[in-house]
Amino acid sequence: MATTVRPLLSLLTFLLSLSSLFVPSRSSIDSLVYGGCAQVKYVPNSPYESNLNSLLTSLVNSATYSAYNNYTIMGSGPQDVVYGLYQCRGDVAMPDCAMCVARSVSQLGLLCSQKCGGAVQLEGCFVKYDNATFLGVEDKTVVLKKCGPSIGYETEAMGRRDAVMAGLAGAGGPYRVGGTGDVQGVVQCVGDLNVSECQDCVSEAIGRLKSDCGTAVYGDIFLAKCYARYSTSGAPIYSKSHKDSSHDEATKTFAIILGLLAGVALIIIFLTFIIRKVFGK
Repeated sequence: MATTVRPLLSLLTFLLSLSSLFVPSRSSIDSLVYGGCAQVKYVPNSPYESNLNSLLTSLVNSATYSAYNNYTIMGSGPQDVVYGLYQCRGDVAMPDCAMCVARSVSQLGLLCSQKCGGAVQLEGCFVKYDNATFLGVEDKTVVLKKCGPSIGYETEAMGRRDAVMAGLAGAGGPYRVGGTGDVQGVVQCVGDLNVSECQDCVSEAIGRLKSDCGTAVYGDIFLAKCYARYSTSGAPIYSKSHKDSSHDEATKTFAIILGLLAGVALIIIFLTFIIRKVFGK
C-alpha cells in the first residue's frame, strides 16, 4: 500500500492481531468469499490516496454502530473523489460487524494495493470503494457462482429448496432467511438499492441459482449488488439467534476501542492534509 495508507492498514493489522488474543474467533464470519480490484492505479501520495485513507477509516468507524453505511469523499477535482460502502450480513451482531469490516479493509490493503477500486466479500460483511460512482446503481453482474456436487433430482429435497427460495423471493426487506428441515436459504441486497431494485436483483439471483446450480446440494450466486444462497445438506448458511455474553462483551469492548482509534486516525489524516496545504509538503 502506498505511504499515507500504510499507517491505517498497519494499525488495523495490529488491532486484528490483538483481537485474536482477546476475542474468540468467528472464522465463519471472517472467511473470504471473493475479492477483486480495479486495473487502474492511483498515484502514491496523491489527494486520491489521502481521500481513500479517510474513506476506509470512516467505514471502520461507522461499523461500530451501524450495519450499513456509504460515504463519498470529495476532492479538489473529480479525479480525487472516492466512493465507498460497507454492509454486514443481516444476522451479524454489531461488535462482530465492526470486526468484520476492519478485517475486510485489511484484506483490501493486501489485495488492492494502490488500485483505484476494490471490493471484498467476507462471509459476514462486504466492503467496496471506487473512483467511479456506484452508489444507488443497480448492478446484476455475476461476481461469483459456486455450486456443490449434484445429488440428482430428488423430488422431495428439490421441492423443498424451490419452496424455500420462492418464499424468499416473495418476502420483503433487504435481508431474508428461511428454511424447512435440512433446507436453508438466504438472500441479501446491498443497502444502497431501493425496494424495487432490491427485489429485481434478488429475483435475478434466485433465478440464476436454480438454473445454474440445478440439483446441486448447495449453491451460491453473488451478483454485484445482491446474493442468494441455499443448502440442502443441513449445513448452516446463516446464524441462528444465540447468546454468548463473554464473546459479546469482549467484542463490544474491542469494537469501541477500534472506533476510537479510527476517529484518531481521521484527525491525523485531516491535520496531515492541513500541514501539507500550509507548508506545501
